[in-house]
Amino acid sequence: MLWADISAWLLVVGLIFSVFAAAAGLVDFFGDRRIRELRAAWIHGLGNIAALVLSTFNALIHTRDAYTSVVPSGLILSALVVAILLVTGWNGWSLVYRHGVGVCQRESP
Repeated sequence: MLWADISAWLLVVGLIFSVFAAAAGLVDFFGDRRIRELRAAWIHGLGNIAALVLSTFNALIHTRDAYTSVVPSGLILSALVVAILLVTGWNGWSLVYRHGVGVCQRESP
């Protein structure tokens, strides 16, 4: 019961912080046309939106009693979100380190 309660609270806290991350991502995405032209940016953005929606449903499922909130639907949703975040994390890495998104370029003297 304790672990189910802790996981529900962690889901809610994660959702709250994801709203701030989504706001920053939307500013980057819609602030520069060159970013919107990158395939990795679309995968990163749409995948994170899907993870946010699935995590919201997962948080609602976790409001039920302890065992039925985790097995099987909560566990399946959590595993699916982890898989999505692995893909979007890789694409986020690609945006920063391959395409230089969000990296200040120093001008040479």
